[in-house]
Amino acid sequence: MQTLENVAAVEEEDVSPAELRKRKRQDKHKKWVKDMKKDYPIYLLFIPILVFFVIFNYVPMFGIIIAFEDYKPGRGVFGSEWAGMHGFENFYDLFSNESFPLVFRNTCVMAAMNLTIGFLAPVILGLILSQVRFRPFKRVAQTVSYMPYFVATVVVCSLIKDFLSDSGVITDLFVALGAPKEDMLTNPKYFWWINTFAGIWQGAGYGSIVYVAAISNINPDLYEAAALDGAGRWRRLVNITLPSILPTIIMMFTMSVGTVFMTGFDKVLLLYNESIYDTADCLSTFTYRWGVEQNNYGLSSAAGLFQSVISTALLLLSNKLTKVAAKTSLF
Repeated sequence: MQTLENVAAVEEEDVSPAELRKRKRQDKHKKWVKDMKKDYPIYLLFIPILVFFVIFNYVPMFGIIIAFEDYKPGRGVFGSEWAGMHGFENFYDLFSNESFPLVFRNTCVMAAMNLTIGFLAPVILGLILSQVRFRPFKRVAQTVSYMPYFVATVVVCSLIKDFLSDSGVITDLFVALGAPKEDMLTNPKYFWWINTFAGIWQGAGYGSIVYVAAISNINPDLYEAAALDGAGRWRRLVNITLPSILPTIIMMFTMSVGTVFMTGFDKVLLLYNESIYDTADCLSTFTYRWGVEQNNYGLSSAAGLFQSVISTALLLLSNKLTKVAAKTSLF
């Protein structure tokens, strides 16, 4: 006697490929309708989010066309003429600009420092907080570490300027250790480190929330079994905690790679000055300066588009590499 699977296989053999594709589409449609009826409250909650992203993320993408135009605000997008060299003159001006190599170098260095030192800080903080057993102290430490994230960037940068001025607290500390007394924000060799550690101070606590939550979801039986086998706290951390949260770390790392070229535009803009342009000027501030201050909207749009393309390429590459190396990926 033929089984149901055999009967279905025989029926599929008698059906043309076009009819088979049609049936599959109908099955998918039925499943989608069934899912909509079952989970419609979730889809209703998602509508405002979808509208937000469409209005503020997808609709503005139409402005990419400005990168290929000799854009004049009075004429608008449709009235402005195309740039020379078949619309690529803005990109030629960008890459041939005497400041571009320096700007691109600074962006790459700050991005690399944020992606290494800046990314590891929340992971390490999350691991440290997970080892604290005295709950009142743990709550206080978490609250204190989260607070800088909710402080306006303008206030944060004002504090940094005060701390690093020639009479600031941090400067006095370095002077006591033998360093010369100076305004550290006027010395180009310090800016990359200042930018990195300012980002860590502001975002490490908030970024550690994901890792603390991931660690709290690890089965406690694993720790008990390891303790019975004689594993100390360090061994349990290395052999249980880290492997358990590795997928979360990979996911967050992949997302960080996609935004790493943004380099904290607002913080850089508020901290840099003419004396440290050689190390502080990055693609974001370059785009701002040419677009807002010099009204060269075509060149600034080309710089912004170049930055977005690089970020997207890095995101796709990072996702592919983690998928091959760690067998897990963001998408």
